[in-house]
Amino acid sequence: MLRSIESLKGCRVTASDGEIGSVEEVYFDHDAWGIRYLVVKTGNWIDGRRVLISPYSVIRMDPGALSVHVDLTRQQVSDSPPVDTDKPVSRQDEAEYLRYYGYPVYWGGVDVWGAGSYPAFSRAVLSAVSPETLAQLALFGDKPPGDSHLHSTDAVDGYHVAAADGDIGYVSGFVFDDEAWTIRYLTVDTQSWWASREVLLATEWIFLIDWLESTVSTELTRDAIKDSPDYDNRIPLERDFETQLYAFYGKAGYWSEERAALRLKQTGAAASAAP
Repeated sequence: MLRSIESLKGCRVTASDGEIGSVEEVYFDHDAWGIRYLVVKTGNWIDGRRVLISPYSVIRMDPGALSVHVDLTRQQVSDSPPVDTDKPVSRQDEAEYLRYYGYPVYWGGVDVWGAGSYPAFSRAVLSAVSPETLAQLALFGDKPPGDSHLHSTDAVDGYHVAAADGDIGYVSGFVFDDEAWTIRYLTVDTQSWWASREVLLATEWIFLIDWLESTVSTELTRDAIKDSPDYDNRIPLERDFETQLYAFYGKAGYWSEERAALRLKQTGAAASAAP
């Protein structure tokens, strides 16, 4: 199901033995647009500190009740490694967090969650990997130790959006897939350029985020974006609209058989190249 990031904020996060807190913001990986962590404000039970909750631990969400249920205990969360959420989360921070919970690393693979498109894993398979290999992957992965690569959606909200031939508006929201935990679209407010309306840009059509200039860039043209299908954020985003949007730009949808075959080919190539 596709939902807005905004709909996550304020949701209660519930462990197996009680409430943990509420979602305050979301951290995403700007390379793959995967949602890596929910930042949860815990309230008074552990001094009000903020903790990270990975989609690996989410067992279900109830949008109607504004709740997220996780396969954790309150004690596990209380004892989790402290992370300063006022600073960018580094790969070293993540390595410590993932080791604590026994989760696999997601970087270094061919898909959003390493070997797959969803935050699911087998502890039996993971336990077959040597601790030395896990430690090396966790610490280094495909980026140097300490490299900051996670960002809050709050930080990108309001960024200018640049087309191939000029500005078109600013980022006004995010739409994510609550099964794959991947940000699929940015919503773009174009009211400064055209009659007030929002358009959708798939994150795979974004080729650059300039953190210094606060700009998101796409190779699509202004005219193409201007003529794209109208988006109404009051209506649930369904596959029919996604199909229409991708067809308008002449691109294969992320759900298509063509894209699935490509991922399978990449996975096979990666397996063949592994030592």
